[in-house]
Amino acid sequence: MAPRILLVRHGETEWSRLGRHTGRTDLPLLDEGRRTAKLLGERLHRSPWNGLPDVEVRTSPLRRAAETCELAGFGARARPWDVLMEWDYGRYEGLTSERIREEAGPDWVIWRDGAPGGETLAEVTARADEVVDWARSADRDVLVFAHGHLLRALGARWLGQDIGFGARIGLAACGFSVLGWAYGEPALSRWNDTGHLDPRS
Repeated sequence: MAPRILLVRHGETEWSRLGRHTGRTDLPLLDEGRRTAKLLGERLHRSPWNGLPDVEVRTSPLRRAAETCELAGFGARARPWDVLMEWDYGRYEGLTSERIREEAGPDWVIWRDGAPGGETLAEVTARADEVVDWARSADRDVLVFAHGHLLRALGARWLGQDIGFGARIGLAACGFSVLGWAYGEPALSRWNDTGHLDPRS
């Protein structure tokens, strides 16, 4: 079977809870973020995932992703990788979308307009492509712990889409996704699965 990328967005932080753009600011998880990371880990260590014994694990070095990885039970197997860091938002770091639109105009969207002083769309695309190339060249599935916008860009590029497609595939804190294959073509096999957060699951 061709290799897949299994994706985990980090758990909740103070800024993610408030909707503030968190690029390179190195925030810890909230207690709720720690709780949900543990729930995800419990899920991935049960059938059918069974601890994913054969996957290669990498994580963004930023604390919120690395801590999610550790609490989910994969820290000892993970390698930090700067390519997985979140979009550098430049002047918009720490601001909500509403606050940014006061400055940039009511139609501003990160996926089209970017952020002054931060990474360009082309730079984020190049990083996402590097992850896709690495995963497709692997001889086994890979598991990455990273950030909302970077993972959405990665989903778009896996499908061969412009990263603007990331605007259409939202991702919740501690959401679990799988980028795989269907009929020999790249596909979203699972996206933003939060079943582990539902006490009924």
